[in-house]
Amino acid sequence: MKRTLTAMILSLAALTAAAQQTDAQRKLAEQERVVARLRSEVEADARNVADIRKGRASAQKEVAGIMKQIESRNRLINATERKTQLLEAETRRADSAARHLAADLARQRDAYAEMTREAYRNYRHNNFISYVFASSSFEEVAHRLSMLRSVADLRRVKMQEIARVQGEVAEQLEELGRRRSQLDSARRDLDRERRSLRQDEREARATAQKLSKKEKEALKAKERREQQLSVALDELRRLTKGNKEGSSFSAKTSNLRLPVEGGRVKRYNGNIAEVVGPKGARVVSIYDGKVVKITQNRITGKYDVYVAHGEYVSTYANLESVCVETGRTVARNGQLGVIGQALDVETMSTQYRMIFGIYAPTPGVQMKAANCFKK
Repeated sequence: MKRTLTAMILSLAALTAAAQQTDAQRKLAEQERVVARLRSEVEADARNVADIRKGRASAQKEVAGIMKQIESRNRLINATERKTQLLEAETRRADSAARHLAADLARQRDAYAEMTREAYRNYRHNNFISYVFASSSFEEVAHRLSMLRSVADLRRVKMQEIARVQGEVAEQLEELGRRRSQLDSARRDLDRERRSLRQDEREARATAQKLSKKEKEALKAKERREQQLSVALDELRRLTKGNKEGSSFSAKTSNLRLPVEGGRVKRYNGNIAEVVGPKGARVVSIYDGKVVKITQNRITGKYDVYVAHGEYVSTYANLESVCVETGRTVARNGQLGVIGQALDVETMSTQYRMIFGIYAPTPGVQMKAANCFKK
């Protein structure tokens, strides 16, 4: 009974491990498709920039093309980093499985060696013959011969088990080598894309120096348009009407934490605050509330999250990813997602930025983002 239970537990563990491996491989294959798609976008953007240069277009148009290429390359870098992380996890799994199988093989070989030594000792001391001839009847002779054959069968089964485990070790080592090769390739791709990004930024800065003041203002205006929230305030107010979550929020609420962990405010502009922070920084809700809408920006691919605090609304734009759903409540300082990257038009370098906004339920009431965070 105990042996059967152990076998069942081992079988269940093997099935669980196999399911986890299949899921990991599915995620890796999906991420490889994402990387391939983004690489095609970057290549298309690069061809577009080359065509612009051949056509002797304005410096403003060239900078805009390079900016789009930088945005695409940043998305590719993020996707390749995710692929690298998945490959690292798969490599660790394959390495662990190979080591466990090798240890199991060593134990199996030790057990077989002990069985062989015991059989040899019995043979040398005539124990087999003594064992058989010590029988008190022919029935017992038959029984003891059967027992000896059973022991020999056990050695044969053990040899088959050793051969099976040897095959599994070889397969696992082959997979480990394949994963390590894929991981090395992904890391080389990542290094290459990062070097290309730095080159793109240098080219953008060099070309931007040729821009007139009017052209620079036009680029900044374009950036502001892309940062605009993609939902009308009237619709937001309709969605928040009657909401009770976080209803203690008011126009006088202050001393709140910044919505980006480890972040700082780069600039305030009325009800808007541009907050920059480190890569991968968590974006959090400034107050208790309810997620009333999540949208994805058509131009940048980033996410915008809208949270109602009573009938007030806070908005969080340019998120790389989100971890909440529409209709769910969120606690004060509860995570909404992760900060997204963006291009700083002034320096033509990549930064991580989130655009925060605060809106009152009454159109005539003007909110100032700075007031939410003042001490």
